[in-house]
Amino acid sequence: MNIVANWSYPTAIKMGRGRINELADACKSLGMKNPLLVTDRGLASMAITLGALDVMEEGGLGRAIFADVDPNPNEINLEAGVKAFKDGGHDGVVAFGGGSGLDLGKCVAFMAGQTRPVWDFEDIGDWWTRASIEGIAPIVAVPTTAGTGSEVGRASVITNSQTHVKKIIFHPKFLPGVVICDPELTMGMPKMITAGTGMDAFAHCLEAYSSPFYHPMSQGIALEGMRLVKEFLPRAYKEGADIEARTNMMAAAAMGATAFQKGLGAIHALSHPIGAVYNTHHGMTNAVVMPPVLTFNRQAIESRIEMAAAYLGISGGFDGFYNYVLELRALLSVPDNLTAMGIKPDRIDELSAMAIEDPSAGGNPVPMTLENTKELFKACF
Repeated sequence: MNIVANWSYPTAIKMGRGRINELADACKSLGMKNPLLVTDRGLASMAITLGALDVMEEGGLGRAIFADVDPNPNEINLEAGVKAFKDGGHDGVVAFGGGSGLDLGKCVAFMAGQTRPVWDFEDIGDWWTRASIEGIAPIVAVPTTAGTGSEVGRASVITNSQTHVKKIIFHPKFLPGVVICDPELTMGMPKMITAGTGMDAFAHCLEAYSSPFYHPMSQGIALEGMRLVKEFLPRAYKEGADIEARTNMMAAAAMGATAFQKGLGAIHALSHPIGAVYNTHHGMTNAVVMPPVLTFNRQAIESRIEMAAAYLGISGGFDGFYNYVLELRALLSVPDNLTAMGIKPDRIDELSAMAIEDPSAGGNPVPMTLENTKELFKACF
């Protein structure tokens, strides 16, 4: 089944196989004449990236690329990216890749117009209103994984290289003007990345759905996102060239990030500091801590999870849903716990202090304190 669609929620999304060929037109629709493609080092020389640069060049837009991006992008990468943007006289960004390429690309487009340091725009209160809007460059986002959903996000996660703390940088203008979701770009993903990014999408949907804040639109999107993951992630994992599964996983990833405008929770509050300190894969870390967090939140979310289980065709209410998560993790070869990930429990105090400061913590259904977060971390080992 060939799936092709154009959506304008939450932004213009061009979904379907082969639609990378529309990249130059997408850039021109936002007024770009000389875009800079921003991606990570791993993708820089890959065929999908070279193909995207070919499309840009054939469209008369040059083939400028910046790829000095770490797996957890930091302010050093950002500074170099902004310099490349300005030195090249660029007028827009093609953010290309998984979470790191997308996040840094969006942030380069934003910071090209700012004079204040990036930390002044952390997602706290109305700090985003400090930004100068004039110089923010337009963005076309092209995801090459199906997980973070950063292509439809209004923020970027940037790691502070000094403190190793991940900071969420927010501004409404981070939202790309056009998104190209071409599932063919994800077909070469290794099994582990398919699993990790897919579980990231599931975590986004699950946490948004469980968050106590009022946002019925996000609620519905999160529920259907979980259903798509349940149906299509095992297929994408088993057979990487299953284009229907890859398309639906791209949809689920975008849905997860759209839904988590409602809030995230302890899964992300734990996995952000672990990723910052130990450089683990974000989605895989989410998957590892997911069962202990479900148990931690049970009293607050049991009836809601029972409804989700019914919609997903899982019998047994909360326990059935919990067991389904364990089965899905086993199918995808997710490590059983943090110990199996190679992490030692000697820094729980430090990680717990970082977790309760993480912006995701505020959306958890059970309020997170230093004490109960330490206990939760112990349960993850």
